[in-house]
Amino acid sequence: MRVSASAVSFNVRDVAASSRFLQEWFGFREEMAADGFAALSREDVGHNVVFLRQGLGTLPEDQRDVHAAGVILAFVVDDLEGELARLEQGGVAITMPLTVEEWGERAFQVRDPNGVIVQLVDWNGQPGR
Repeated sequence: MRVSASAVSFNVRDVAASSRFLQEWFGFREEMAADGFAALSREDVGHNVVFLRQGLGTLPEDQRDVHAAGVILAFVVDDLEGELARLEQGGVAITMPLTVEEWGERAFQVRDPNGVIVQLVDWNGQPGR
């Protein structure tokens, strides 16, 4: 098998709101969009992010109305504190404060307008670094 690209896809109520959030706060650009669909990318991220409107008829029936839940869209960043300050100054609600895990991961979370969790993380707290 050869994989030429990858994407993570979220079912949401308001596709445009989630798309705008990733564009405004995380520098993504919308590559494709149609009624009930948006695909976004960044050159430095290894996968695209896709938003699909809940209830979209092209989805299998057992998936159509399932909201993106229990999934975390995580991005490893170079300046975690700087990103935290930027988002706070911009008025983005921090839904999980900066946390340091025993294995060295440092992270905080925000949510987009549809409740999709976006986590920014670094490994600077990793023992031995």
